[in-house]
Amino acid sequence: MLPLCSFPVVFAFTAHNSERSSGFRSRKTIVFPRLAVKYKRVICPQTPEIDKFGCFVLYRRKGIGGIDSGKTKKRRTFMAGKKVTIDANEAVSYVAYRLNEVIAIYPITPSSPMGEHADEWAAKGIRNLWGTVPSIMEMQAEGGAAGAVHGALTTGALSTTFTASQGLLLMIPNMYKIAGELTAAVFHVSARALAPHALSIFGDHSDVMAARQTGFAMLASASVQEAQDMAMIATAASLKSRVPFLHFFDGFRTSHEVSKIEQLTEDDMRAMIDDQDVIAHRERGLNPEKPSIRGTAQNPDVFFQGREACNKYYDAVPEIVQTAMDHFAKLTGRAYHLFDYYGAKDAEEIIVIMCSGVETAEETAKYLVSQGKKVGVVAVRLYRPFSVRHFVSVLPATTKKISVMDRTKEPGSAGEPLYLDVVTAISEALADGTAPFTAMPKIVGGRYGMGSKDFTPAMVKGIFDNLEKPVPMNHFAVGIVDDVTGKSVDYDPHFLLPEARTVRCMFFGLGSDGTVGANKNSIKIIGEETDNFAQGYFEYDSKKSGSTTTSHLRFGPDPIRAPYLIVSNDANFVAVHNFTFLEKLDMTRFCMKDGVFLLNSVFGPDEVWDHLPIEVQKDIIEKNLRFYVIDATAVAQKTGMGGRINTIMQTCFFAISGVLPRDEAIAEIKKAIKKTYGKKGDAVVNQNFAAVDQSLEHLHQVDYPKEITSTFHRLPAVPAEAPEFVQKTLAPMIAAKGDSLPVSALPVDGTFPTATTQWEKRNIALEVPVWDPAVCIQCGKCSIVCPHAVIRQKVYDPKLLVGAPSTFKSVDAKAFKEFPGTKFTLQVAVEDCTGCGLCVQACPAKNKADPTKKAINMAPQMPLREPESENWKFFMTIPDPDRTKIDPKTVKLSQQLRPLFEFSGACAGCGETPYVKLLTQLFGDRMVVANATGCSSIYGGNLPTTPYAVNAGGQGPVWANSLFEDNAEFGLGMRLTIDKQNQMAKELLAVLRDSLGDELVDGLLNADQSTESGIHQQRARVAELKKKLANSSDMRAANLV
Repeated sequence: MLPLCSFPVVFAFTAHNSERSSGFRSRKTIVFPRLAVKYKRVICPQTPEIDKFGCFVLYRRKGIGGIDSGKTKKRRTFMAGKKVTIDANEAVSYVAYRLNEVIAIYPITPSSPMGEHADEWAAKGIRNLWGTVPSIMEMQAEGGAAGAVHGALTTGALSTTFTASQGLLLMIPNMYKIAGELTAAVFHVSARALAPHALSIFGDHSDVMAARQTGFAMLASASVQEAQDMAMIATAASLKSRVPFLHFFDGFRTSHEVSKIEQLTEDDMRAMIDDQDVIAHRERGLNPEKPSIRGTAQNPDVFFQGREACNKYYDAVPEIVQTAMDHFAKLTGRAYHLFDYYGAKDAEEIIVIMCSGVETAEETAKYLVSQGKKVGVVAVRLYRPFSVRHFVSVLPATTKKISVMDRTKEPGSAGEPLYLDVVTAISEALADGTAPFTAMPKIVGGRYGMGSKDFTPAMVKGIFDNLEKPVPMNHFAVGIVDDVTGKSVDYDPHFLLPEARTVRCMFFGLGSDGTVGANKNSIKIIGEETDNFAQGYFEYDSKKSGSTTTSHLRFGPDPIRAPYLIVSNDANFVAVHNFTFLEKLDMTRFCMKDGVFLLNSVFGPDEVWDHLPIEVQKDIIEKNLRFYVIDATAVAQKTGMGGRINTIMQTCFFAISGVLPRDEAIAEIKKAIKKTYGKKGDAVVNQNFAAVDQSLEHLHQVDYPKEITSTFHRLPAVPAEAPEFVQKTLAPMIAAKGDSLPVSALPVDGTFPTATTQWEKRNIALEVPVWDPAVCIQCGKCSIVCPHAVIRQKVYDPKLLVGAPSTFKSVDAKAFKEFPGTKFTLQVAVEDCTGCGLCVQACPAKNKADPTKKAINMAPQMPLREPESENWKFFMTIPDPDRTKIDPKTVKLSQQLRPLFEFSGACAGCGETPYVKLLTQLFGDRMVVANATGCSSIYGGNLPTTPYAVNAGGQGPVWANSLFEDNAEFGLGMRLTIDKQNQMAKELLAVLRDSLGDELVDGLLNADQSTESGIHQQRARVAELKKKLANSSDMRAANLV
C-alpha cells in the first residue's frame, strides 16, 4: 500500500561497532508519498497476427496480469517498436528508467552512461510507467548506491542501480541482504575486468563471476538488442519470482557498441509487467501501518533452516524466466530461451558460451556447418540459477566433445565457473538419466577475451579445431600465445567469415579530435536514415585524449552479427585523420584490395606521394587503393573549428562512400550537427555547417604512380638506444601490435620499469612552442605550467656548449644571481609536446617589435622536428644544476630542478599534471605515490609507457595503484611501513654500532635532512653504510641494507 495519508519518518540507525555495539546514531529522512497510476493491459494472443501493413494485431483483455487469459474485448493494431541506433548502455537505461522509481547511482567505467542517461531524463521530467519522474540519487560510492537501493526496496519502492568491476564488488554485501530477503530488483552491470596484477577498464566477466554466490539470479545479454530485451525480461521475472536479478552484458564490446535495434514501446513494457506483482512488492515494503522487522540476528538453532527456506523460490526461477521470454516473444517477435542452440542437428563438437561471444561463435558455426562440419553453439542466457534440465535439453544427442568458454580466470580453481557448471550439469544429467546421450562427452574449458581482448571467428575456428584433436587441450587460452605453460590453442588469424554484403570502414583519429563523436553520428545517420543495418564500435586505450582512436563501422542490408574488430585486409574504407600516424603505425594493412584510403594531409594531391613511407606506398600500389587526400586542418582553421576536423572528415566519408546521395548526406550531417551542438549556440553550429560546405572543395583523389618512389621507411616504434625491455615488450604496444606479445614478455606480477615515456615520441602536435631568447625574461612560468614537462630550462657553465648543434639556443643567465657567469637555455621537446599552448598564455614577456608575439610562440611542428630533436638530446647531456644551491621557493628556481614526471598521456592542457610534475621536481628522488584509480592513475601508470622518471643518480618516484575507494588507507599503509622501517633501522644501527663505528652511526641517527644539502650528506652516509655491510654474514645486516 502506498503511503497516501501521512509522511512516515524513516530512521537510519548506524551501529558504532557493528553487532558488538549497543550505541546507535540516527538521522531522519522524509519519504514523500507516491501516487499509483493504473493502466489497461495490452495482451498479445498466443500467436500474433500480422496485418497487411506489417503491424502486429494485439488484443486488449480483461484482467490485470501481464500473462492473463481473459476474454477478448477489443481488437486493435499495434506497431512494432521504432528502429533506433544506440548503444547498450542507453538501451538498458531506457528500460530500467521506465520500470523503476528510485535509482541510486555512482559512476564507474563502462557503466557510467546508464546513470547519466537516467539523471538527464529525470532532469527533463520524463515519467516512468507509473506516471512519476524517478528519483535519482548519486551516492558517495557504489557501496552507498547499493545501500540506498536496499533501503528503497525494503520500504516498497521499485529500485535499481548500474555498475561494473570494483563497483559491483562493493555492492556484494548488500546483494546478499537483498537476495536473502527475497526482494525483487535488477542490477544492470556492464561486465568489466577486476584489477588483479593491473587495472583494466575493459570488459570481461571477472566482476559478475565474483557475485555469482550472492543469491542474485544472473541473466546474460549477447548484443545491444538483447541488452534492452533482457533488461525488460529480468525485471518482469524478478517481480514474479521475488528473486533479485543481475543483468549483465560485456563492457565496451556491448555497452559501447552502437547498433540499430528495435526499441520497446511503453505499451510493450506495460504488457510485460504484471501489476499484481508490483502491488505485492509494495505490500512487502516495511510500513509503520503494518509493523514488522527484517534483518534479525539469528542464533545457531535456526539460522540454517532460515537459509534453506528460500529454495522453492529459486527452483521456480527458470520456468518464470522462460514464461517471461515466451510472453516477450509474443509481444515483439523476438524469441529467447534460457539456453539457445545454434548449429547442426547432428553436431558432435559444441561450444558453450555467453554474452557477446555468442554471436561470434554462432556465425562461425553456421559457416562451418555450411562447409560440412558437425558443430554447434549453446548460448547461455540464464546463468543463475543454472537449470540443468533446460541446459541438457538443447544439446544434440550426437554430442561427443564440448568446449566451455569463460571470459574470466580463477587461479587455483579446478576450472573456470561456467566450465564447472557444465561438467556438473552433464554429470548429474547422466546420473539421473535425463541427458540426451548415454556416454560422457569429453569436456574441456577455455578462457578468451579477458580485458576486452578481441574474440574473432578465427579464434572460434581454433576452438573447434582443438576439439577435433584425439586429445583436446583442456584449461587453455585462445587469442594469446602462452609460451610459458604452453596452454594456448593455435588458430589461423587470417580466417575470415564472408561478409560480401557488409561494408566495413575504419577511421583512425586522435583522442579528443572528435573522430569518435563524428562516427557515432555517421552510424546513426546510416542506421536511421537508410534501410541499412548499422554497427559502430570504437576502440581506444584508457588514455583516450591524445591517443589513437579506431572507429570500426559496419553497415549493409543484412543484420550485423559481428561483435569483433575489423582486421587486416578486411576494410573497404580506411581513413587516417592524422598524417603522423603513418610514420610509425601500419594502418594501410587493414585495407582490402580495391578499397578506399582517405588521408588528412598538409601535403596536397601532387606532393603527398613523396612524403609517404615505402611501406605505405607498397600497400597502396599492391592493393590498388583509391587514394584521397584533404587538408582537413586547414579547412578547420579557415572555418573557425580550431583543431576539430571531425565534421570535415565525416563529410568526406559520405562523399566518397556513396552510402547516401551527396545532397541527402550533407543534409543529414547538418541535422546531426544541429542535434549534437545546438546547445552550444548558433555560432558553433554555423562553424560546423561552414566546415561541411567547404570540405568537398578541398577533397582530392591522388593519381599515384604504379611504382614505389619513396626513399624512407616507416620509423621504428622506439629508438635503437632504448633499453631491451622497451625494445622487446613496450615497442610492439606502441606500434599497435601488443596483441602479438607472448605471455613470457610480460612481468609476472605487473611490475614495470619507470622512465619509459621518453622513448615513445608520439609527435601528435601540429604546432609547438618556439623560444625567443631575445624577448625572454627567464621567469620560468612557461615551464611550470607545461602539463607534459616538455619545456625545460637550465643554467650551466658556458664551457658545456662545446659541440652544441648549430641551432641550439642559449643566452646569458641574467635572472640567476645564484649562478654567476652561466648560460641559460629554454628547450622544448617538440616530439613529446601536445600543442596545448598554455605556455604562450602564461608568458608575461611581450615582443616590443611585434606585439602579437611573446617570448614563446607557436609554430608548425614538422619543420622543427629534426633540428629540435637534436637540440633536445644535447640539452639532456648538460648536467642538472646543483640542487644544494637551489632554494626552490620561487618559480624560476623551482624550474631549474629536473622534473621526474614527463610526457604523460594526460590531455593537452591538463590542469593536474603541472602540480604532479612540480611535486617530483621538489621531492621526486624520495617520493612514494599511492594513486587512486581515476584520471591520475591513467596518465600516471597506463601502458605502453609510464611518465614517472629518474634523475641522473637513478633515483625517482615509486608508484602504485590499489583501488579508488581505499586510496587513503593504501597510502597510510605505505607511510606506516616507512616509519616502521625507519624505526627498525635505528634499532639495528644501535645493535651494530661496534662494527660500524660511532661516527657513522651517530651521523646517520642525528642527520639534519631538512635541506637538500642535508639530504645529500645523508645519502653519502647511507652509501658508506651499504659498503661496510656488503660482505657481512650477519642476517641483521641484510635487513638493514
